[in-house]
Amino acid sequence: MTDSNTPVASSRRDFLKTGAAVAGTVGLNLSMTAGAYAAAGDQLKVGLVGCGGRGTGAAQQALTADSQVKLTAVADVFPQAIENALGQLKANKRIAEQVAVSDEYKFVGLESYKKLIDSCDVVLLASPPGFRPYHLRAAVEAGKHIFTEKPMATDAPGVRSVIESVKIAKEKKLGMVAGFCWRYDLPRRELFKRIHGGEIGDVMAVYGTYLTGPVKPMPPASSRPKDITDLEWMVRNWYNFTWLSGDGLVEQAIHTVDWLQWVAKDAPPTKCTAVGGRQIPAHGGNIFDHIEVNYEWENGMRGFMAQRQISGCHSENSLYVMGTKGQARIAGFGKDAVSISGTNNWKYEGPSPDMYQQEHDEFFDSIRTGKPINDGDRMVTSTLTGIMGRMAGYTGKQVTWDMALNSKEVLVPEIKSWNDVVKVPPMAQPGITPFI
Repeated sequence: MTDSNTPVASSRRDFLKTGAAVAGTVGLNLSMTAGAYAAAGDQLKVGLVGCGGRGTGAAQQALTADSQVKLTAVADVFPQAIENALGQLKANKRIAEQVAVSDEYKFVGLESYKKLIDSCDVVLLASPPGFRPYHLRAAVEAGKHIFTEKPMATDAPGVRSVIESVKIAKEKKLGMVAGFCWRYDLPRRELFKRIHGGEIGDVMAVYGTYLTGPVKPMPPASSRPKDITDLEWMVRNWYNFTWLSGDGLVEQAIHTVDWLQWVAKDAPPTKCTAVGGRQIPAHGGNIFDHIEVNYEWENGMRGFMAQRQISGCHSENSLYVMGTKGQARIAGFGKDAVSISGTNNWKYEGPSPDMYQQEHDEFFDSIRTGKPINDGDRMVTSTLTGIMGRMAGYTGKQVTWDMALNSKEVLVPEIKSWNDVVKVPPMAQPGITPFI
C-alpha cells in the first residue's frame, strides 16, 4: 500500500501528542492551496468512487443534502456497477435532475479514481477499504473535500499513509468526513454527552456486540466464471479477504469498535488480547467469522468487543457502559434504544433524523460556511483499534498500540492490472501465525 520509506510513528505517546501524526514532516513539497469554499448558490461538483450499494447511498445523501450539488462523475472497476448506481439515482425523483454524468465522465478501471478526482470539488470514496489509502492520498493532494466510507485502511502501512493524508487535509483546510455514521446519530450523541458528563460516574468497563449472520459469504470456487483473473475474483468477493476488507471486525464491526473509542474520548487503547477463528468453510477467503477482543486503556478502563457472523446464532448489536453510578445502554436501533439506568435514569425523547443523511447535511453545510469538518484523527484511531484487535486474534499475541501502529505487515500490494498476482496469506492460526 505504501512504500518502505513511509514514516513510522514511534509510540502511542507520539500519536496522542500530535493528534494522529507520524514522526517526521509531511507534505513539505506540496502546494498548500486552501480547500474549495462554495458560497450558498454556488454549484458543487461531486464524484463517486465505488458504485456499490453504500456508494450509491452516499451519493443519494450528498445530493439530498444540498440542492446545488450535482453528481458529475462516477468511477468503478466494473462498468455494470456504474450503470446500476446511476439507474437507481435517476429513479429517485427528488434528486434525478442533480444526476448529470455524461458518458465521458464514467470512468472504468483500477486507476479510474485518478481521472475522476481531477473533475470534481467533492469526492465520495466507497471502494473496498484496501484501496482507500491510495484514494485518500490522491484526493487530498488534489485539494478535494472528501466523504469516505469506513474503515480507512486494512493494514498498518495503510493507516500510516492515512495519517499523512489527514495532516495534508488539515493543512489545506479540506473537509474529511468518515462513514462512522453513528457519530451523527442525535440520540447517541446525547447519550455519549451524558456519559462524558459523568451521569454514570467513572466508566469502569464497556462491552459491545456485533453478532449477525454472514454478511457477504464467499461463494464456492465452482461458481467462478472461467474468464476472470484471480484478482478480479477477489475484488468481486472483496469482503472475504483481509487485504481488501480488513475482515469482519475491521469492516463491519468497526462501528462497535468506534463506540468503544467514543466512550474512551478517542484515546487509543494501550494493549489488547483476543480469541477467534473460523467455523464455517471459507471457500478460499481468509477472514475469521468470529472474534472477541479485550482492550485496555491507560486509565484502567476495559473494553470488550464480540463479533460473530454465523447463521443460526443469536443476533445482537448493543453497547453496555458500566460506571460507578449506573449503566448506559444502546440496545438495538432507533431512539428508544439508548438509555441510562442508575443514579440518573434517562431515556432520549428528542428528534431522531436519519443518521446517514445527517452526516451529509452537516458535511456540506460545513463546506458552504467555510469551516469544513475534519473527522480524520478519530477515524484513524478507530480504524487502527479494529486492526489491532484483528492482529491479536489472528496471532494469539498480546498486541500493544505501538506494535500495531508500527507493524511492518503489508497486506495490500500496488495493483495496476487485472493480471497482477496477489499472494493471499492462508487462514491465520493463533499461536502459529507470527506478528509482523
